[in-house]
Amino acid sequence: MNFFIMVWVEKVGFTPYQIMKMGTSNAAEVLSWSGGMNPYKYGKLGVVEPGAYADVVLVDGNPLQDITILNDYQDKFKVIMKDGKIHKNTL
Repeated sequence: MNFFIMVWVEKVGFTPYQIMKMGTSNAAEVLSWSGGMNPYKYGKLGVVEPGAYADVVLVDGNPLQDITILNDYQDKFKVIMKDGKIHKNTL
């Protein structure tokens, strides 16, 4: 989800939790509706569990209190894991 859209959605009354859910597990659910066109056929999306596709970001701060920290990805994103592989780890 585009950062500017996240900020706008928050201004119209959604909580940071709702906004993050829209861009993660809700988006994964919608993608699963694409049937045979879904490129992720062998595992779940939008969850953290064994066998699921793993895209995880560990941030310095709490985006549930201040969603704008997600815009400062160079400083605030401490670990980035995509498809189960670590792409950044500054811990």
